[in-house]
Amino acid sequence: MMKKKWWHGKTAYQIYPKSFYDSNGDGIGDIPGIIEKLDYLQELGIEILWISPVYVSPCADQGYDIADYYGIDPMFGTMEDMDRLLVEAKKRGIAILMDLVVNHCSDEHEWFQKALEDPDGEYGKYFYIEEMKDGKGPTNWRSYFGGEVWEPIPGTNKCYLHVFHKKQPDLNWENPKVRKEICKMVNWWLDKGLAGFRIDAIINIKKPEKFECYEADRDDGLCSMDEVLIHAKGVGEFLGELRDKAFAPHDALTIGEVFNVSDEEMKDFIGENGYFSSMFDFRETIEGKSVLGWYDCSIPTPDDYKKCCFESQAYSEGLGYLSNIIENHDEPRGVSHYLPKEAQNETGKKLLAAMYFMLKGLPFIYQGQELGMENNKNWSLDEIDDCSTMGEYQRCLDIGYSEADALAAVAHYSRDNARTPFQWDDSEHAGFTKGCPWLVVNGNYKDINAKDQTSRGDSVFAFYKELIGLRKNPKYAETIIYGKTEPVLVDESNIMAYFRRGEGQNLFVIGNFDHERRIVTVEELAVSWKEPVVLINNYEGARIENGTITLEPLQALVVAEN
Repeated sequence: MMKKKWWHGKTAYQIYPKSFYDSNGDGIGDIPGIIEKLDYLQELGIEILWISPVYVSPCADQGYDIADYYGIDPMFGTMEDMDRLLVEAKKRGIAILMDLVVNHCSDEHEWFQKALEDPDGEYGKYFYIEEMKDGKGPTNWRSYFGGEVWEPIPGTNKCYLHVFHKKQPDLNWENPKVRKEICKMVNWWLDKGLAGFRIDAIINIKKPEKFECYEADRDDGLCSMDEVLIHAKGVGEFLGELRDKAFAPHDALTIGEVFNVSDEEMKDFIGENGYFSSMFDFRETIEGKSVLGWYDCSIPTPDDYKKCCFESQAYSEGLGYLSNIIENHDEPRGVSHYLPKEAQNETGKKLLAAMYFMLKGLPFIYQGQELGMENNKNWSLDEIDDCSTMGEYQRCLDIGYSEADALAAVAHYSRDNARTPFQWDDSEHAGFTKGCPWLVVNGNYKDINAKDQTSRGDSVFAFYKELIGLRKNPKYAETIIYGKTEPVLVDESNIMAYFRRGEGQNLFVIGNFDHERRIVTVEELAVSWKEPVVLINNYEGARIENGTITLEPLQALVVAEN
């Protein structure tokens, strides 16, 4: 039996501060803006809030390049603002998580600046600094953002390792002084009143014992970091130390961004004494991705989506508690990615919401998801800010794409799709700012915005409120939070259906991704469910007779035994 935790029954929400709400008219969202909108989040039913980085940063990778772990960047406010946010959130029963970004820091961090002054000195050992040979680094590893992971240090024959942007030098976790500094910083924030952290890119902290080349997977002669991680053994030693010296003493809620864990390792990461409380389920987000680049990716079908969901539910059962998403700040908008084009309407958005939200695990909602915000459809190159998108765009040019075709190839996957300003109302700049927004506002803000959605009982926002309310309903909460997920009708294309099995109680969830009416039969409902009770429905009516269910196009149902 899983040990119950305070956060299991909650619903979490991710804020990307730069795009959430601008309180001072400079075009950039900020911490006071978050405080102003806490009542909105409380109305939705949110009880855990993950805030993407607000630390001091030059923003080469939008705050994930941290120059001071103890400081708030002036663009977002002050430490006093952060303290006030913690107080105001607590008043509303909302726990705050921040991002923990410790695979790397910024090249403008004091540690790296000192390393540049003396690469062979104390701070040089905080990073991976190596001798170059024939003008090249020691390996052929490719950065996640494209190009080599080794950057020359001017005036020397040395180079440093960066598996992300060149302004994000990797920290050397093999150095006990680095680990001590990180634990000190984590404890400082937890002592301040944070409930915990979302942990960024954490698997990358362990590097292979030997720096060597691996087989190239593209014509650039480089290999993917996925291949490198296969050869990096022993990350658990570092993660266990971080858990024992920082997370565990505070009973912190920690959610890992973990892409490369085998089923066998799952218990070590999120089991009873796991390194983290939970980890995101990324099986759906990586479906269709290609080592060759975004241009070679394929968008998942509804059948791909349900397969990934059910695989994740199966391997995590009895091992730990996953965190479920359909989008975040690094992914396309979920409704634009997982729904067929003809389903990208309010009915389809509610369908997708129900299908992921009712799975076992901690549901995360990314800002604007509760409104059904979509990918921006009309990017121009000069509007794109994301460094990852620009790297993929260059990749397309390198293999012969025209500029127009290259932009078309990467636009769907651009991280900026999720980073366009939050659409508060139908006024100028979608009510996000009275100034000039730092990133283009999605052109559909007059049709999709919070002012409209919160005023309608049939909106996507209202549907998410309904789902969150059901999760909190004491009559069904035990089954929703802890019940086992049991897929059914798995061979029915475009139908996603599963039971949630609790102690003495069963719920049934079903959705039709098809553009046509579907009629399916579930034997158990015919045999033992005499008068099923519909708890959630994105249509006016529901037809369930003797185990036969008639589903309208894009209909979603959550049903309980009477």
